[in-house]
Amino acid sequence: MDQIIVQGGGPLKGDIPIAGAKNACLTLMPATLLTDEPLTLTNAPRLSDIRTMTQLLGSLGAEVAGLQDGRVLAMSSHSLSSHRADYEIVRKMRASVLVLGPLLARDGIAEVSLPGGCAIGARPVDLHLMALEAMGATLELREGYIHAKAPSGGLRGAVIDFPVVSVGATENALMAATLARGTTELRNAAREPEIVDLARCLRRMGAQIEGEGTSTITVQGVARLGGATHPVVTDRIELGTYMLAPAICGGEVTCLGGTIDLVAAFCEKLDEAGITVSEDARGLTVARKNGRVRAVDVTTAPFPGFPTDLQAQIMALLCTAEGTSHLEETIFENRFMHAPELTRMGARIDVHGGRATVTGTERLRGAPVMATDLRASVSLILAGLAAEGETVVRRVYHLDRGYEHVEDKLAAVGARIERACEGAAHAEEPTHA
Repeated sequence: MDQIIVQGGGPLKGDIPIAGAKNACLTLMPATLLTDEPLTLTNAPRLSDIRTMTQLLGSLGAEVAGLQDGRVLAMSSHSLSSHRADYEIVRKMRASVLVLGPLLARDGIAEVSLPGGCAIGARPVDLHLMALEAMGATLELREGYIHAKAPSGGLRGAVIDFPVVSVGATENALMAATLARGTTELRNAAREPEIVDLARCLRRMGAQIEGEGTSTITVQGVARLGGATHPVVTDRIELGTYMLAPAICGGEVTCLGGTIDLVAAFCEKLDEAGITVSEDARGLTVARKNGRVRAVDVTTAPFPGFPTDLQAQIMALLCTAEGTSHLEETIFENRFMHAPELTRMGARIDVHGGRATVTGTERLRGAPVMATDLRASVSLILAGLAAEGETVVRRVYHLDRGYEHVEDKLAAVGARIERACEGAAHAEEPTHA
């Protein structure tokens, strides 16, 4: 099993290209199930989660080919051979549940295993099911699977008022609504850029959608969708992560392809902390020239608020800030599992339920640490950039689900970082499964 080894110290300088958004691509890929014509995605990220979704779509009879070194995904669902999303694939990734709406809308039947994913809290699918039931679907949970059937005339339009904002439920309902009879109105819908990107792709396929990016999305169902070519939006979470690299250890880095509108709330916190962010045609340039950053308070919230997927990373920065910061996690429980690992590096963090108090220290110390989930893993790498000595991050299979070649991108701007197999010279103890 691989591990990441980081030697701390020294400012960063140069350019980091930002990939297409993992969360957007994982949503766009199931859209191929809505049509028998080809759907091509450009600017696709090369990640293990994308390979998992490719495997899932293939098990349903879809064809997915990775072109141009995986940057282009050419997909076709001209004939589906199955409507069952098997547990052995779905358990690897929560986004697998997004095949439910398209299968139900196109062929009126679906069997989808209840999903798995990172251990950052119980993220139920009840809102997905509520939305589909409102559109006339009959649903039954049996032996760990969602058994779904549409009425004889297909799904029908409905007013769906989500009691809480849910990105996944909005995506599933939006895709299902494109082929439903009549008009569907999604109220209290998620507003994330990934939702906007999905709507743009579906519109290219012939869907009639209005209001994406607002809390109310209106869909007029059509009889069929066609093929399209669509570029995947820039990954705002990868963008924010790499923006923190020069913030935490000094220097100046340009994140190519980044725009402030993707990470506005995040940029506000960097400004409070004393980090400079500027935008031009190439992307976002982040600089920290001198001195320690200032403590800031952070509360996660649905877009356009501060992203929960950047909470662990900014905590790493605040561990070295001047003063005391307070972080409140409002989206997922169990999302402070990186805190004990950061304390192994000398951070002073006190966690009570959904709140963490971080008292900054002037310097972190390198240590062997273990990643607990995707975002936690990269927060430990960021902390390692600012630490004295060597940091060894284990369980980086989490990392590969959401960041492509992180060690290469950071090394290109001056970080001393490498990937190695556990059991090599730097490893000290076995990783627990």
